[in-house]
Amino acid sequence: MSDTTPQHGGGTPPADRSTPTDGTTGLPTGGGTTATDATPAVDDRLQEVSGAPHLMTDSATDSERREGRWSDALRSIVNGSVLTTVLAVVLALVASGVLIALTDKDVQAAAGYFFARPLDTLRAVGSAVGGSYSSLFQGSVINFGAPSAASAIVPLTRSVDYAVPLIAAGLGVAVAFRTGLFNIGGQGQVLMAAAAAGWVGFSFDLPAVVHIPLTILAGIVGGAVWAGIVGLVKARTGANEVVLTIMLNYVALYLLSFMLRTPGLLQAGGSPNPISPATKDSALLPALFGPRYGVNLGFLVALVAVVVVWWLMNKSSLGFRFRTVGENPRAARVAGMSVPALTIWVMVISGALIGIAGAYQVEGAVTTGFTSGIDAGIGFDAITVALLGRSKPWGTFWAAILFGVLKNGGYAMQAANGIPIDIVGVIQALIVLFIAAPPLVRAVFRIPQPGARRRTKQRSKRKAVAA
Repeated sequence: MSDTTPQHGGGTPPADRSTPTDGTTGLPTGGGTTATDATPAVDDRLQEVSGAPHLMTDSATDSERREGRWSDALRSIVNGSVLTTVLAVVLALVASGVLIALTDKDVQAAAGYFFARPLDTLRAVGSAVGGSYSSLFQGSVINFGAPSAASAIVPLTRSVDYAVPLIAAGLGVAVAFRTGLFNIGGQGQVLMAAAAAGWVGFSFDLPAVVHIPLTILAGIVGGAVWAGIVGLVKARTGANEVVLTIMLNYVALYLLSFMLRTPGLLQAGGSPNPISPATKDSALLPALFGPRYGVNLGFLVALVAVVVVWWLMNKSSLGFRFRTVGENPRAARVAGMSVPALTIWVMVISGALIGIAGAYQVEGAVTTGFTSGIDAGIGFDAITVALLGRSKPWGTFWAAILFGVLKNGGYAMQAANGIPIDIVGVIQALIVLFIAAPPLVRAVFRIPQPGARRRTKQRSKRKAVAA
């Protein structure tokens, strides 16, 4: 007789001991459910198709996710600072175009009979504004009338030459801004850096491979020492750095004027004028692409400075402490950071970067001897560049390029169209004005303000029902 009974050590399979059952019916006792209620849960994504379960894609959910990603991306662009900066530049160009039209003689003459022939006035406005901006672009970016492509890009290289000291000085101001300090003393730091670099540049006979870095280093030290005075006084006494830097601008100006009038210091030998000797050829920055183009070794130095500042502020522990002090000095003190020491270091680094601009002035811009006007307004333009670049390294870089384009193209606009060079200063001032008032820019272009509530529509959710 064959044994057909399953071998479970008894006669029947043992019940699941983890679930209490009723001894009479064998059903679970926890809730009085019936056999029909114990149907296993079915995934609502599974549907019976030709007798086999088929996985359905929830297209509505995927569509919502895709739309959510695109809306988030659009919202980040609208709320970001890049769009506001670009629109501020556009708004400044439009406002400057109005000023150009109002000051143009042809527009004024055509406006005298506007109601008789209005199209003449509109043509005059288009010719004045369009011609001015066309001259600005071709004189600073690409000259479409050049005989060759190599000649067409010459204006752009000249614009880069104007931008190099603004890049370095703008980085110095931006580092101070990110740490909560207002370094308004760029002028004095450029003057002292130029004095130190100029003295090294005309006093020694050295190989170029030694003379050029040594002259740049002298400029860095000169700017760092002059800004370090501000940091030291502020750290020890709590004095306001704005007042200190502005006063030291005047001290640097008169000190440099004294040295340029004193034989044996910075005054050129045999000259009664307050001017320094010419920088020696071994200290001049070599051109990267030949003398025809305006780009020299200083541009590479500025690029290195951008990368170093980006790493310092975003990747290093010192940069983290700088940003912490800038965001909340009290929290920095609680965290054990020495705010006075960090203040000194910030001003030293800020002055060192601005010192690169001073060294560039005597090595690449004014090489035949400099006067007390060697700063050329770079110290104050650097503040504008840092504001336009949102105190970010690469933002400052592109802002300096823009200002170099405006400065270089302004001369071409003046020569070709008779537009006063002061219009370029007006454009720069308007850019700063609109950059400082983002709500105004957003209101003009009807862009929602950041943080505004979004109106969302309720969407119905669809479920696939199991067959």
